[in-house]
Amino acid sequence: MNTIALATLSICTYLASTLLIAWDTHQNKRQSTPLYLGWLAVGAHTLYTAAAFQQNSSFNFSFISTASLVSLIVALLLLIATLNKPVEKLGLVIFPVAAIMLALELNLPEKPHLLHTHNWQMSVHILTSIIAFSLLNIAALQAVLLAIQDQQLKSHPPKRFIQSLPSLQAMESLLFQMLGTGLFFLSISLISGFIFIEDLFAQHLAHKTVLSIIAWIIFSSLLIGRLRYGWRGKTAVRWTLTGFVLLLLAYFGSKLVLEIILHR
Repeated sequence: MNTIALATLSICTYLASTLLIAWDTHQNKRQSTPLYLGWLAVGAHTLYTAAAFQQNSSFNFSFISTASLVSLIVALLLLIATLNKPVEKLGLVIFPVAAIMLALELNLPEKPHLLHTHNWQMSVHILTSIIAFSLLNIAALQAVLLAIQDQQLKSHPPKRFIQSLPSLQAMESLLFQMLGTGLFFLSISLISGFIFIEDLFAQHLAHKTVLSIIAWIIFSSLLIGRLRYGWRGKTAVRWTLTGFVLLLLAYFGSKLVLEIILHR
């Protein structure tokens, strides 16, 4: 199967899974078919990425290709989470975004930025950064869903979508589990950067480093506040989204300016 067919299959099954999740939500049901389609979409997306890797003998870390890879990892992590947690509703956002990113990668070829130009230490730093961002991306979506749920539960009666979600306490617990795992990989990313990158505050890296450190402080403080002071609710949502926005600017801000706007 060629790469265009793989990408097309992935895009179509991402969108089909999204529609079925929306339908199940409307019917207040939980069925397996949308998740099977999600796994098929992720599998085809993975094969497409593997084919691109084989063609270039490395990962392409240009702006759109990186966004596509992140969306793939986010979708995969979501599907793994659904094996023991009822979080498939996040697919309403994650799967369409993955389909869009893959479509952009397929139709808007960029100048490749290949990983084999770096040593293995830099590769560790880049890959752990992507995993951390992917996990904290899901945490940010979970925080948005938690905020909507909290607001809707105050209305009488709440909408059907909210009624289909787990309890508010379970949703909060899941949010902090995601934050803890994401913070672990973000810590590895920062440590590997400080150890292996000769000038971490060099041009094009300074703002990324500073913003990532601030985000790490925010997420760490939030987890400590949860353990010591029982922080929850709006406080958790607010600081989760603040930390994620900082990471978004750190990870994609420079790529957007340099590659898309300045064409460097």
